[in-house]
Amino acid sequence: QVQLVESGGGLVQTGGSLRLSCAASGRTFSSYTMGWFRQAPGKEREFVGAKSWSGASTYYAYSVKGRFTISRDNAKNTVYLQMNSLKPEDTAVYYCAAHPFTTAQRMGAIGKQAAYWGQGTQVTVSS
Repeated sequence: QVQLVESGGGLVQTGGSLRLSCAASGRTFSSYTMGWFRQAPGKEREFVGAKSWSGASTYYAYSVKGRFTISRDNAKNTVYLQMNSLKPEDTAVYYCAAHPFTTAQRMGAIGKQAAYWGQGTQVTVSS
């Protein structure tokens, strides 16, 4: 069983930055590929990016590539989403998700079927 708790959301102006954190419980954090998803009002949940369980690979959605960076610290059981150059269209509830032994790229296809989810944290980018 893995429990995920996101933090770090808030209100930021266009062009600003935020760093989200996702703290995981459980002793097998390093076995899970960690992904970030987001859901804007009235829209489907979409994949943002993921980092593989080994940390060897990272994959991003085209819409955030070059602006967002995912990192993980297995010693702290935490994955981070550094968001730079934020745009109003980045406004959404951001969720982290965990799925065992999959690739970062496949995390996008797994989507809602990911094994564990956090409760989400709101990110609002003002224009």
